[in-house]
Amino acid sequence: MSLTARTIAVVLAGGTGQRVGLAIPKQLVKIAGRTILEHTLAVFEETSSVDEVMVVMHPDYVADVEAIVAAAGLRKVSRVIAGGSTRNETTCRAIDAISAGLAEGEADPKVLFHDAVRPLLSQRVIDDCVAALDKYEAVDVAIPSADTIIVTRTHGEDGEFITDIPDRSRLRRGQTPQAFLLSTIRRAYAVAAGDPNFEATDDCSVVLRYLPDVPVHVVEGEEHNMKVTHPVDIFIADKFFQLAHQAAPAHGDDDTYRAALQGTSLVVFGASYGIGADIADFAESYGATVFRFSRSGTGTFVEDPTHVEKALAEAYESAGRIDYVVNTAGVLRTGKLAETDHATIESATLVNYLAPVHIARASHQYLAKTRGQLLLYTSSSYTRGRAGYSLYSSAKAATVNLTQALADEWAADGIRVNCVNPERTRTPMRTKAFGDEPADSLLTSESVARTSVDVLISQLTGHVIDVRRQDPFKTVAVPEGDLADAFAKGDERDADAEDAEGI
Repeated sequence: MSLTARTIAVVLAGGTGQRVGLAIPKQLVKIAGRTILEHTLAVFEETSSVDEVMVVMHPDYVADVEAIVAAAGLRKVSRVIAGGSTRNETTCRAIDAISAGLAEGEADPKVLFHDAVRPLLSQRVIDDCVAALDKYEAVDVAIPSADTIIVTRTHGEDGEFITDIPDRSRLRRGQTPQAFLLSTIRRAYAVAAGDPNFEATDDCSVVLRYLPDVPVHVVEGEEHNMKVTHPVDIFIADKFFQLAHQAAPAHGDDDTYRAALQGTSLVVFGASYGIGADIADFAESYGATVFRFSRSGTGTFVEDPTHVEKALAEAYESAGRIDYVVNTAGVLRTGKLAETDHATIESATLVNYLAPVHIARASHQYLAKTRGQLLLYTSSSYTRGRAGYSLYSSAKAATVNLTQALADEWAADGIRVNCVNPERTRTPMRTKAFGDEPADSLLTSESVARTSVDVLISQLTGHVIDVRRQDPFKTVAVPEGDLADAFAKGDERDADAEDAEGI
């Protein structure tokens, strides 16, 4: 009887970074708190569609990648092997390594070849590629071309001239992964080896040219599945990580939460009610020791660094450790900046921005001991400043940048830093401000709290994690209908959506 077929992702990381103008391979450049390679590997680590991951790295950096994999706890990465001098040679080395490791009677594996410098790959694309291999032997990923493509020819010193303009409706821009049954891609390269003029820049073209009877199915890609090739791409990818967001981890079961939380210590600022209180209740129910701090409950003012330091010291003295620190405290004041008094400006800035800074600074010494996590909160209004929300939006943007900067700064200490971005959520303060609203138009604070705990017990760092009604586990673009839009309908009320007690 045949063994069940495995699905293996091969992450091709053999580039040297010359086109980006760097002294190190571009896949080892850090964006949003981690190397580009780590972001890419994390995508495959988190998908249930892939069983195993192999990294093919430039020979000079194999040891560096092995250290990165070990430090990041990437359990699906089975090995890191040296790549070749060309893309084709690198693919062949991966094919040979997988073939040599096949067990007797093992079914034909599915193999996905993916560029290490495409870190924004979505779970949907992976799932579609793996599913397509149930019917087809070769699969490519592509998106329509938004630009008109021209074919040119150079005429000496006169430069280039157009010779053809293909029909754009039939043109596609290829991406990765490219997916194959192992036997198919191995056979294609075996035939290609007999061609003295063989040269190809991708693997699907090898199948297309040397196995013409094998159809190459196309899976729809995504615009943000970009390849970091040129210097500007690093900047764009960094912004995509800030704006496109990370899919929330899947909910765990009772055993998962109990195993992760039993014996840990959690500090929650803004724990009077709403999301903060629900996080505290949820973690406590699975065995965590929870310390709740708030203005009304403990007289803790998060904008006062001495209050923050005292709270953390008390928690550490009692539990002997702090594994997680969560800040849900915040305040929203609407109105035109020119008409806002100094006291309101100072209060909003202290609570919404300086408080997270104070909490982060004071938490570092404790979280470094446990390699724990700091969790902050933002709103999708941080992506675009709106009239009437200048203080709020700018502080939320600052919180996101703080998250990403600290994730990078604290990576060597093993501290993870993330930021949750919940859609409009039913909390006591929101009900007080707006009264009863349609239940299906709001998230529940319990659902946001559970996703927050999922993030806490994950290995994510440097991410903004969306929590949305339609699909809290799907990577989505920031919609127009966010928290600030909701307030824009009634900003004359100058109502708090949040306050320093917790969102």
